[in-house]
Amino acid sequence: MLSMEAREENGLEKQVDENKKREENEDKNAATNNQEKNSEVKVSDVTVTVGVQEKNIIEDQKQKEEKNGKENKVEEHPGGKKKEIVPARWVMAVLGCVGFMIVYGLKVNLSVAIIAMVNHTAVAEMGGHHDDEAEDHHGAANATVNECGVEEKKEALEDGPFAWDDNIQGLILAAYFYGYIFTQVPGGWVAEKFSAKHVFGVGALLNALCALLCPIASKSSYIVLVALRIVMGIAGGVTLPGMHVLIASWAPPQERSKIASTIYAGMTLGTLVCMPFSGLLASELGWESLRSRSFCRYILWLVFVYDSPAKHPRISRAERRFIEESIGTSSKSEKPPIPWKSVWTSMPVWAIIVAHTCSNWGWYMLLVKLPTYMRYILKFDIKANAGLSAVPFLCMWIFTMLNANILDLLRSKGLITTTFARKFSTFVASVLPAICLVSVTYVGCNTDLAVALLTLGTMFIGGMYSGFLSNHIDIAPPFAGTLMGISNTFATVPGIVVPSFVGYMTHGNQTVEAWRVIFFITLGIFGLEAVFFTIFGSGEEQPWVRPKPKPGDPEQMRLNEA
Repeated sequence: MLSMEAREENGLEKQVDENKKREENEDKNAATNNQEKNSEVKVSDVTVTVGVQEKNIIEDQKQKEEKNGKENKVEEHPGGKKKEIVPARWVMAVLGCVGFMIVYGLKVNLSVAIIAMVNHTAVAEMGGHHDDEAEDHHGAANATVNECGVEEKKEALEDGPFAWDDNIQGLILAAYFYGYIFTQVPGGWVAEKFSAKHVFGVGALLNALCALLCPIASKSSYIVLVALRIVMGIAGGVTLPGMHVLIASWAPPQERSKIASTIYAGMTLGTLVCMPFSGLLASELGWESLRSRSFCRYILWLVFVYDSPAKHPRISRAERRFIEESIGTSSKSEKPPIPWKSVWTSMPVWAIIVAHTCSNWGWYMLLVKLPTYMRYILKFDIKANAGLSAVPFLCMWIFTMLNANILDLLRSKGLITTTFARKFSTFVASVLPAICLVSVTYVGCNTDLAVALLTLGTMFIGGMYSGFLSNHIDIAPPFAGTLMGISNTFATVPGIVVPSFVGYMTHGNQTVEAWRVIFFITLGIFGLEAVFFTIFGSGEEQPWVRPKPKPGDPEQMRLNEA
């Protein structure tokens, strides 16, 4: 009995203990839940507070940006009116365009002037033949019937003072490129390391100064003229690489085609302006009137253009921030060393080199020899020759600007990639001109169709400005000047070869058949350009451009990741 009662008491005690433990556990759980709820309330309160603070900060920033934007976009006048400030990058683009107008105008005006400078009668007698070239410049005005049955009225022009045959003329025209080829890479390197602004500005200024001395040099000896043209080439050789460095520093990617095309269209405009006035001046006032008369551009260049947005004292804060954030550079960024091995083994680089070299063959064919073809094959006198020679370059300028704006618009909307834009423009600038040049030799007596084909062929070459000519900045922005110097060194070779080659092929043989051979060779060269660039070209920045981060350099690692 006692044992039974003891067991029951022990059982009751255990049950009571278990109940107490259960109640204690329940109290602890309740306390824990209350703490969690309280913490959640606190966290939510903090979150709400932080969210309100962040919202206020964002609104304040927006208000500041709007205020700064308005301050940077307008300026007050005494009358209380406001006017828009022209963006500094477009001031640079317009002045760069004017600079290339001068450089290229001085480069090509001799191709028109040389027709009035040469004593064609003496050249014909030295060669032992009396061709149309001599007849056109000898005696009174007369009329003849050509092989197409059309009466040609030939205006009498006095022979020039210089008995330069076709080979000497070719040497004089090519002399510019003898100097031009040696300053490409050095010009790009100096522009990157020191000042692209002064490299371009001084190069253009020296071109103008040398042009003033050309009449004196011509009277001394054709050798002196050749030497002076070489000096002009040395000065002109630094302009293209120098400008490429400026574009890399000033042009946001979404505006790169437009800004580059605006600047480099100056090459076309220089030809457009130079040819009509050169022809008129040469025929009316004599060849000595063809000289540079403007140095105002250099003063404007010094005042309004700077190497980068960070160095410009008058640029708006909004524009500077926009450019630097788009390009990813700042005033504290340093130029990395050039990875020469990667450059020379990069197929996109070689694609640019091949395209640039092949395109320049056709470009210089038209730039330097179009007046000759229109004069002796299409039978235009020097006045008409100068005017009609400028029409293709007017169309080229219009096409250049339209093409650049359309491509940038499509790229900004994400409809095409940069690679497609560059390849498409390069294809248009090579295949279509080649077809037009060959076709012009088969039109027979249809002069109007011949002029139309030459115009179209020249116009489509304008695609190069939005094609390979802008591609250096795409694939390697920090080395754009050096890469332009490299590709333009190769591309200068056609400038040396084309005048002498055409002079050799047409010496005493200014016929359609001779020009047909020349244009078929040009067709093959243009075809190589289109195929090679389409296969190997790229619009993306290359992996070797950015330096590899050093171990233990977290700042560089973060920069590369960004």
